[in-house]
Amino acid sequence: MDTRVALISIIVENNEVIDDINRFLHEAGKYIIGRMGIPYREKGINIISIAIDAPQDVISSLSGKIGRLRGVSAKTAYSNVITKAEDRK
Repeated sequence: MDTRVALISIIVENNEVIDDINRFLHEAGKYIIGRMGIPYREKGINIISIAIDAPQDVISSLSGKIGRLRGVSAKTAYSNVITKAEDRK
C-alpha cells in the first residue's frame, strides 16, 4: 500500500485524555517517524507533533480518533512525498 509523509499537530486542553492519545499513538507506532511533546504549563495545555509515514487511511483514522477526544484539537498537514508500495523495502 502506498504511504505518505504527514505531520499531525495536536493541542490537548484536557489532560484526562492523555492515556487515550498515547494508546492511539502506540497502535500506530510502526508508522511514526518521530514525536515531540511540549507541556505549556503556563497555559495548562500540551502541544504534540507527530511525524508519520503511513497509508492515507491510517493517517486520517489516527488524526480523526485523536481529534474526536473531548478537549483535543488535531490537524494534519500532508506532504507530497508518496512512496509507492512497490518501492518500499
